[in-house]
Amino acid sequence: MKRPRVDTEANHRKLTRRAALLGGAQLLFVGALGARMQFLQVDQADQFRLLAEENRINVRLIPPARGEVFDRNGIPLARNVPSYRIVVVREDAGDVENVISRLGKIVDLDAEELERAMAEIKRSPPFLPVTVADEVAWEDLSRVSVNAPALPGLTPEVGLSRVYPQGSDFAHVLGYVGPVSDYDLERIEDPDQLLRIPRFQIGKVGVEAKIEENLRGKAGARRVEVNASGRIMRELDRREGVAGSDLQLTIDAKLQSYVQARLAEESASAVVMDLESGDLVAIASAPTYDPNLFVRGISTKDYNALTSNTYRPLASKSVQGTYPPGSTFKMITAMAALEDGLIGPDETVYCPGHLEVANRKFHCWKRAGHGWVDLQNSLKQSCDVYYYDLALKVGIEKITAMANRFGLGERHDVPMSAVAKGLTPTKDWKASTHGQDWVIGDTVNASIGQGYMLASPLQLCVMTARLATGRSITPRLVKSVDGVEQPSGAGTSMGMNENNLRKMRRAMYSVVNDRGGTAYGSRIIEDAVRMAGKTGTSQVRNITAAERARGVTRNEDLPWERRDHALFVNFAPYDNPKYAVAVVVEHGGGGSKAAAPIARDVTLQALYSGEPPLESYPTKDRGRIREQQRVLRDMRPLANIPGSDQA
Repeated sequence: MKRPRVDTEANHRKLTRRAALLGGAQLLFVGALGARMQFLQVDQADQFRLLAEENRINVRLIPPARGEVFDRNGIPLARNVPSYRIVVVREDAGDVENVISRLGKIVDLDAEELERAMAEIKRSPPFLPVTVADEVAWEDLSRVSVNAPALPGLTPEVGLSRVYPQGSDFAHVLGYVGPVSDYDLERIEDPDQLLRIPRFQIGKVGVEAKIEENLRGKAGARRVEVNASGRIMRELDRREGVAGSDLQLTIDAKLQSYVQARLAEESASAVVMDLESGDLVAIASAPTYDPNLFVRGISTKDYNALTSNTYRPLASKSVQGTYPPGSTFKMITAMAALEDGLIGPDETVYCPGHLEVANRKFHCWKRAGHGWVDLQNSLKQSCDVYYYDLALKVGIEKITAMANRFGLGERHDVPMSAVAKGLTPTKDWKASTHGQDWVIGDTVNASIGQGYMLASPLQLCVMTARLATGRSITPRLVKSVDGVEQPSGAGTSMGMNENNLRKMRRAMYSVVNDRGGTAYGSRIIEDAVRMAGKTGTSQVRNITAAERARGVTRNEDLPWERRDHALFVNFAPYDNPKYAVAVVVEHGGGGSKAAAPIARDVTLQALYSGEPPLESYPTKDRGRIREQQRVLRDMRPLANIPGSDQA
């Protein structure tokens, strides 16, 4: 039956609409697909290329060379040396324990070091390389390279490691470097990515720690192509880092070596300062230790040996140690009285062996007393009663103010660890710290450097330098950074009455050079280099009335830790001061016996830039000094090097 013409036309129109709709949908789909393809292939091409490259390209940090350290004459103190090591990347190795087990069949692995490495591997990101063997011999490194296909994730590397050529002589100045610890990272607010590299070395104490940012430098980076097993196939590009700054210290390595040898195994410290610039030319503590032991992690045995030593070899006594300054403080009490116009140089005080203050007897070290003494003789004989009397006139506030002007009670800005501030007490300090009122007996004790008064050897050296020059000298330890000279510590005039300073210097001269002076036995007899100084003995125990009645026990008869500290400060030459020296011997007994001879020898060594002529010493001492010089020469690594002025 033939369809009507109207139905045929209607069906045709429906078909055309459907075709149009279907065609439009197809066109829309193709257009969307094309847009998506353009987005993926063109707009996002760089991102997907990067994602693809990340599967075969690694970016690795290049640790910079650490800045090196030299003495004032260019002698190396801290250097970098090539070191072969084997590292593992966990994500490339797969089964790390299996790979390291295979490595152990090729090279000998230290059990303690391997245990430390496994702990680092577990807590480190999987993409960071971890050292499993350090200081590897070249032969072992070659065997690892030959067996590379069987050791996925393991890579032999050559890097730089810290070494201290002068060994223990500079341990307390330089400190040492060591692997970054979790404690180190916690202390830093925004740690450098370098610090997250396992076993990366940073300064732990001393100059290495205090000038860490300058010494560390800036990291470089390299892009390397790796295969499916993670082994490096080739290096694509490299951006070198910036090496750390080189430092030149003010220390004279030869003098420092001598001072360490002269202190020997005493629990002692010594500081030598150049009076023209404030340069610390020697700053030593004894006993000392080898900082090289700490570079890759010290063994438990070695560390326990250091921490159990009664003489505390890890402590930098020259800046950390604080001691009652004893009679070396008497110049401060005298200067406070002189500057305030309370005494004249010819005024005398009678010393019967004690002074009674507030119903309490304050004793002089000489039980029978010194009789009538003036300023010069009181210092020469170290009469305590003279200074007790001054204290009653001056008062603690003026004594403390004068001590501060001479550098006591001040934390000096030297880049060493735990630099002590010491203590110069006041009435307010005692009230706030101890909740007690200041009493007159506190002032009497302070006048001779006892009681609450505390000072470090560095501070005592600064005090002596300012007495010798009248300038506000400050200590300087870093001479230059990358060749750029650092500010001098020469200082400016302190504004003291020069006549008063001359009186103190003359009194210090008599301590050493006049018969009856407490340091006469340690004098220098050569006129051109004579020194001026002051002995000090500081008590570490209370002497009871009963003990005084039966006779004070000699230091030699007491246990070591209950003996007095021995101190001596000096400057030389007297007519044209060049160096100031401070020596403290812990529990050494009297300053004249234990500290003054060391200071005299160190002073001469500094003045002559090497061994002084025997004619500088009293005739009776020359045989002993000749033998001492021979022994010390054998102890010093720098004493016999070619071209040394000490050879």
